[in-house]
Formats: sequence, structure tokens, C-alpha cells
Amino acid sequence: MFADRRDAGRRLARALERFRNSGALVLAIPRGGVEVGYEVARYLDTDFSLLISRKLPFPDNPESGFGAIAEDGSLYLNEFAARAVPPETMRTIIEQQRQEIKRRIRTLRNDEPLPPLRGRTVILVDDGIAMGSTMMAAIRLCRAAGAAAVIVAVPVGGERITAEIGRLADGIVVLEVPPIYYAVAQVYRNWYDVSDEEVRSIMARWRAEHPAG
Repeated sequence: MFADRRDAGRRLARALERFRNSGALVLAIPRGGVEVGYEVARYLDTDFSLLISRKLPFPDNPESGFGAIAEDGSLYLNEFAARAVPPETMRTIIEQQRQEIKRRIRTLRNDEPLPPLRGRTVILVDDGIAMGSTMMAAIRLCRAAGAAAVIVAVPVGGERITAEIGRLADGIVVLEVPPIYYAVAQVYRNWYDVSDEEVRSIMARWRAEHPAG
């Protein structure tokens, strides 16, 4: 059990000790992954930014989804789940998420581009893996951008999905794999939805601590 995302980030950072001062780049997936990623990047003394990846929600069940899209257009579709979504509906949902990605880049990253990924080790961080779609799309973005290695690092994930993601990434670090797993929130004592304002505050703190970069 983690006290909160800050606690989870600090524990995750220690599990990534081998990347300390390695020149790696930590990319957090907003919004829940940002405080976790901040703690990881701070401990490892790496560069830090945000990678925007969005779930493609079912129209009648937005808590679940049939895939995800990353900010460069990298698309991951769960073939089985996507069969339930008519093509026109799918196109509409994808376009809605493209617009939300643009908004998040503008609002959370100040319209700045992603740092160059080519030839770098990228550590993708979130507060946990549920269905895994947003992480799958993020991995595809990193591959397309020429990252030398893609490491996925999360506090919690289910056994099946972390194994699947581990086959796509060059490495995966998961602190907790509960035998009965139903939601990321189950391993956090203090769980809440993260706001845009909190993300902006964390990134402003990072910039203040790292004025040169």
C-alpha cells in the first residue's frame, strides 16, 4: 500500500537506481503519472517532461476503452474491444481525443514539443497500469521517435497486462502486482483525481528547480 503518488514515486525511483545520472529521459503520462514521474526524475537526476496519451473510451462506458492514441498519432487498438465500436463512432472518438491531446499539450506542457527521443533511454511513468492502452500507445510513440530503449515504470499493474507490456518494452519495473487486481486506486491510501492545476504546479516546481533545462 502506498500512502499517495508521492510515496509511490519515491519508492519507484529507488527501484530504478541503475538509471541514476544515466542521461535517461523520464516521461510521465498525465495526469496521474506526473507526481510519480516528478519524484522519479528528481531522484535519478534525469530530464523530465510529459507525454500525452489518451484512452479511447467506449461511448456508453467512458471508464473503459477500446484503445488509446498518443500525441504523435500513434494508435493502439484492442482488436477484440474495438469490434464493438462502429467505424464512424470510432473516428469521432479518435478526433475528440486528438483535440483533448492538443488541449493538454497547450495547458500542461505550455505548447512545448517533446524533448528529442532519438538515441535516448526513455522511462515511461504512470501511477499504475489498468487496461494498459495509454502505455501501449506511448511505447509506440517512443519507438517511432527513435528511442534507444523504452523502460516502463509504474507502482502497480495486473499480472497479464504487465507481462504484455513487458514484451513490447525493453524493460519494465512494477512494484506491486496484486493477485486480485481491479483498479489502480486499490494500492493507494490517498487516491484522488489529479487536476490540470496540480500538474501545472508540479511542472512549475520542476522548472524552478532546473532553470537551465
